[in-house]
Amino acid sequence: MELSPEVQQRLMLLKEKYDAQGQDLLPYLDGLLHAKTVNYWDYIQVDTLLSLQKTSTDFPDETIFVVYHQITELYFKLALHEFKQLGEQENMTAPFFISRVKRINRYFEALTKSFEIMIDGMEREQFLKFRMTLHPASGFQSAQYRKIEICSTDFLQLTHKDVRATFSGDEPIDQLFENVYWKEGATDAETGKKTLALEDFERRYKYEFIELAEEQRTKNLWQCYLRLSPEEQNQLEVIQVMKQNDINVNVNWPLMHYKSAVKYLQQNQGDIPATGGTNWQKYLPPRFQKRIFYPLLWSEEEVEQWGKSWVESVLA
Repeated sequence: MELSPEVQQRLMLLKEKYDAQGQDLLPYLDGLLHAKTVNYWDYIQVDTLLSLQKTSTDFPDETIFVVYHQITELYFKLALHEFKQLGEQENMTAPFFISRVKRINRYFEALTKSFEIMIDGMEREQFLKFRMTLHPASGFQSAQYRKIEICSTDFLQLTHKDVRATFSGDEPIDQLFENVYWKEGATDAETGKKTLALEDFERRYKYEFIELAEEQRTKNLWQCYLRLSPEEQNQLEVIQVMKQNDINVNVNWPLMHYKSAVKYLQQNQGDIPATGGTNWQKYLPPRFQKRIFYPLLWSEEEVEQWGKSWVESVLA
């Protein structure tokens, strides 16, 4: 049988590819000949994926809780995939920068819009019962979310707002890490003692976070933005995607958690504590944390009012 010109061209291109690698084309063709047909369930690993929803109780709504948090972690993985591409891009251009930041924004917007699954999708009575089996685990311990923060901005912006001005940002990361904002959310205000959730979290991830933060000194999203030309930095769309990223991660996402906590944990005679012992009333609202990735892109008034109107609308 005579091969069509299209097939001959593909074979020639394949031979050129493997010749350039010092490889013989024939074994690769043999591999293609013997390879099994790809099907959807094996390629996506559906059976494995659907086997990962392990619950601690028999309450039906715990499955919703587990699945949504796993979906969240998958979106976080996609976001980190985009941060990696941005950090490794040698010749940064506005179109590439905008496209990748838009991807990150879409991931967070999808999560935020779907959070009603958590807010309205579970019976409060079931949640308050099955959550008792989760101590001291907490969403506070999402390492991928912390990595997203580290990949977004200079680590100085992640230090607690009350001490931030005492640092230049050039200090060793391990010194800055001791003042990272999120520790306050899992520390007893009176005794200064760390919760078990924080102790476990730091034992597992502290040095991994410090190593990543050192690597991200020159690769985080803010530094990628600074690698653009002055003209590109001032492009309206560049600034818009950066500001939207700031709002998505530091306002909309934590406040959806706050809205959920208000529904499930707030009550008339004192609020119910979170499973990890985190102080969700102070930790989640952005107006208390004043965590802003890109403060130079915002006006003084915007910084002062950061997240305030959103919180007021939720409480109303």
